Amino acid sequence: MKTKQEKQAAVSREPRVNVVTLGCSKNIHDSEVLMGQLRGNQRQVVHEAERLRKDDIVVINTCGFIDNAKQESIDTILQYSALKEAGKVGKVIVTGCLSERYKPELSAEIPHVDAYFGTNDLQNLLGTIGADYKHELLGERLLTTPSHFAYFKIAEGCNRPCSFCAIPLMRGKHVSKSMDDLVKEARLLAKNGVKELILIAQDLTYYGLDIYGKRNLADLLRRLSDVEGIEWIRLQYAYPSGFPMDILDVMNERDNICNYLDMPLQHISDPMLRSMRRGITKQKTIDLVRAIRDRVPDIALRTTLICGYPGETQADFDELLQWVTETRFDRLGCFTYSHEENTHAYELADDVPEEVKADRVAQIMDVQQGISYAINQQKVGQVYPVLIDKVEGAYFVGRTAQDSPEVDNEVLIPTEDNYAATGRFVDVRIERAEDFDLYGSIVK
Repeated sequence: MKTKQEKQAAVSREPRVNVVTLGCSKNIHDSEVLMGQLRGNQRQVVHEAERLRKDDIVVINTCGFIDNAKQESIDTILQYSALKEAGKVGKVIVTGCLSERYKPELSAEIPHVDAYFGTNDLQNLLGTIGADYKHELLGERLLTTPSHFAYFKIAEGCNRPCSFCAIPLMRGKHVSKSMDDLVKEARLLAKNGVKELILIAQDLTYYGLDIYGKRNLADLLRRLSDVEGIEWIRLQYAYPSGFPMDILDVMNERDNICNYLDMPLQHISDPMLRSMRRGITKQKTIDLVRAIRDRVPDIALRTTLICGYPGETQADFDELLQWVTETRFDRLGCFTYSHEENTHAYELADDVPEEVKADRVAQIMDVQQGISYAINQQKVGQVYPVLIDKVEGAYFVGRTAQDSPEVDNEVLIPTEDNYAATGRFVDVRIERAEDFDLYGSIVK
């Protein structure tokens, strides 16, 4: 049997693995699982190291969702491929959504990459690096987020038929993780200091249909809520059609489930919703939003919209803009339509000019900026529990229960005359509010 010193010496001789992550929170989760497996194999692994080593094995976890994301992934592959040719890194391996979708084209155009893998090729990827997939490492991850929160993937893939979306091409059909495995993973994360679970999937609301024969998100939430040490549970990526209203009852029952829901609605015009194959109408969407707010009055609703979908007329857009104005979402993101190969919408003419798409997005976000400012002004003078994420410049930076990392409001607390520790909760009185930022002081 090797001594500890011999094992450490063997590890030091192995090339370091440098993981580079692009894209969404699902990719962040996947990179963390990969890194956990590498660490379990006694391999030295880092995430996006600033200083490269000439024998580094660089693993690029790509995004292939829309044009901008695809181009960023391609540029990153080219960057590291050039570094390999210059002898500044040892190997370059590409994985993730772009590689799943375009492996033949990428192999032909960028041949200096050592290997390409898809989204479900973790075992083969590890084998190429000289590591084994260890089944006993269920839930073991090397977090790239601050250690007090973690993206928590409850399912992979998607069964929805949305016309514009290439996710099923890259991620496959919906596959739920078992509740027991998820609870075990949550306990391990809590043991390691995670206080907030951000539940993610392509569609959270479909959870359980494939393995339990029913939508089971409410039961999962109850079991996760019982995990000691988990103080916030946040829901992202809920689908409106077939929305399980019982999850709102759990939200009201459990103090550690945030009154927060991210539900991408994409559009409101009936012609657009039909063409997008969303399985819902304008009136049903309006009724759903109203019902959610009636059931959980202080819920923070986030949505995502698409402008410039094929055939979107000025009347369609005006209807969308008016609905956004009237509905007053707490959080909202808006994107231009991306014409994706092999999707149902690709058969349609991409007939809205890019400058019109961009102008429509700008109009939506201008309205939302005003809504956000007005909502934030109502928070001045109120006291909120705030989770501190980091220290940046002269401020402690945190979030309320109504805000998700990276995409929502931040609470900025001056470091002068205040003290807070990263990963801890403090009560903050809001003293000033801008469009997307709140400023306050800790209540002593």
